[in-house]
Amino acid sequence: MVPRYQVIERALRERIRQLAPHAPLPSESALCAEFGVSRMTARGAVIRLVHEGLVYRQAGRGTFVAPPPANRRADSLVRFSEQVRRQGRAPTSRVLAAHLRPATEAEVAQLRPGRAGLVVEIRRVRIADGTPVALETAVFPGTLAALLRGDLAGGSLHAGLVALGRVPTRGQATISAAPAAAGDADLLGVAAGTALLVECRLILDQHGHPLERTETRYVSDRYALDVVFAVEQLTSTETPTADTRGVLTCPPSTRPRPPSPPPSWPG
Repeated sequence: MVPRYQVIERALRERIRQLAPHAPLPSESALCAEFGVSRMTARGAVIRLVHEGLVYRQAGRGTFVAPPPANRRADSLVRFSEQVRRQGRAPTSRVLAAHLRPATEAEVAQLRPGRAGLVVEIRRVRIADGTPVALETAVFPGTLAALLRGDLAGGSLHAGLVALGRVPTRGQATISAAPAAAGDADLLGVAAGTALLVECRLILDQHGHPLERTETRYVSDRYALDVVFAVEQLTSTETPTADTRGVLTCPPSTRPRPPSPPPSWPG
């Protein structure tokens, strides 16, 4: 059974797609009456959309549709097709491969595909207004083979997952950079060695079960991620001081250290 806040969230997402920026959305009390939920449940659904940048709230006035962002926020995952449409462009995909195959050791560990040990692999070039933007390899447990019967060129895999009762809910990702190999460069229409933004993610469903393991390679000048962060404050023992020459110094514990190696993606 899908949680009530997700039902509200999906309904609001559909309305947002049909509304202009800054259009008002129903109040919390109106959502409570429409969906038969508590104010806390209604507020939770709206806050999730606020965190994704889809809506904004004004004290005493209500909740409104946010203007479409130029880039995706790194702390949220918006479907590629939906993001492209928000930007006023047309999303399509070129399907390179779509089949069942034996899982690798890394996929068995992360996706837990069961005794059969099969996974669904779907490899596509993601396109916006006819321009290749990314090369995507998505892998799912073999029990979701029905995805292969969907519209892989024009449809959304996440919409297909929801139709199968598996709702992508949360996940984690590693972001790195890599030069485009010759094969990838041909598919993306760039020169070999062009910088690519590489995002590897593992997504869980509404029950916390592994759902999707994906690697997406974006052309760096055609896609970007926005990062929202807080600045860590210095403690009293870390406060910089000036020596007798007026030079700013830091305690030994706060002096720069060599950078740690980047996290690795299994497999």
